[in-house]
Amino acid sequence: MPDAFHARITAELADIDAQGLTKPERVIQSRQGPEIQVGGRRVLNFCANNYLGLAGDERVVQAGIAAQERWGAGTASVRFICGTLEIHKELEHAIADYLGFEDTILFAAAFDANGGIFEPLFGAEDAIVSDSLNHASIIDGVRLCKAKRYRFANSDMADLEAQLKQARADGARDIIIATDGAFSMDGYIAKLGEVRALADKYDALIMVDDCHATGFLGPQGKGSFAHCGVKVDFVTGTFGKALGGAMGGFICATKDVVALLKQRARPYLFSNALAPAVCGSSMEAIRIASGEEGDKLRSQLFANAERFRGKMAEAGFNLLPGEHPIIPVMLGDAKLAQDMAARMLELGVYVIGFSFPVVPRGAARIRTQMSAAHTFDQIDEAVEAFIKAGLELGVI
Repeated sequence: MPDAFHARITAELADIDAQGLTKPERVIQSRQGPEIQVGGRRVLNFCANNYLGLAGDERVVQAGIAAQERWGAGTASVRFICGTLEIHKELEHAIADYLGFEDTILFAAAFDANGGIFEPLFGAEDAIVSDSLNHASIIDGVRLCKAKRYRFANSDMADLEAQLKQARADGARDIIIATDGAFSMDGYIAKLGEVRALADKYDALIMVDDCHATGFLGPQGKGSFAHCGVKVDFVTGTFGKALGGAMGGFICATKDVVALLKQRARPYLFSNALAPAVCGSSMEAIRIASGEEGDKLRSQLFANAERFRGKMAEAGFNLLPGEHPIIPVMLGDAKLAQDMAARMLELGVYVIGFSFPVVPRGAARIRTQMSAAHTFDQIDEAVEAFIKAGLELGVI
């Protein structure tokens, strides 16, 4: 390749680093959990999406091993050619039954689920009205679709109504409102009750990305729509967070919608079927999450979030308000966020600094995430480390 190309790439990387925007990869030497091994030493983990603490749970691990022993490493193909196993159908039924939908389609990743939902279902005659803070995967999925695009300010119901009015005035055939159920950078929960009312008023469909809600929000952990007490038309989600922590995504909808997606959704048609081990682990996680043990884990998760939030606020940190176990510690400056994360690791707490383009410029932060597996002692230890680092760096 031309030398000029390599020089440009090197310069761009140097610029990213100079702005404090480099996102380091740290190697974990243990199972995921509230405590992990990083750099040969024990550290407390406060940045994983391991909401129910099931990623390293022995039952979840063994269920994955058993599935792989029975079904092998994978199908070596996409499903419509020769790739559907019984365990894929079992997982589809398990997640659909858990969340209260007719059917489910599985994807290799939740990014693929959001990337594949819009284009097969909506055309140039239709409209997609999308929240401005939706996950990048929704944004990319909307871009792949020919439907007319409208955007409303994050959880701004007046703006949502204005966009719905405009879409109707523009003659849209079908309108779909697309929103995260819980916004991953802020921990805000979507106002789905108000969204539902506006959808009914303007005869619109609702699609919710519940990656940061399935398993722990709402009754039995059924998600943000259950938390808000409403019904929605499509739910996308993941097995890579609360439900086992592996990977894989899904769309829950009616049988006919799922049937059409299986004929037309490109990420489904052209990606290998989900690995059997992921299916086995995910089904065991669903079993745990949907039962009485799941209720206990959810109770502990939110007790942990309340304790951490209270102690950090008392110490003088700037936190975004909310009830979600995502608790952002706002710092503003990208380099400060990276320095804070590095110092926290030295103090034995693994957290990550988030900065542009993951969050808006000037809104850099440490995004902490609680788990049901954390103990109060671990939370208190993390808060003490935050206070020490915060004093040293002038944050508090």
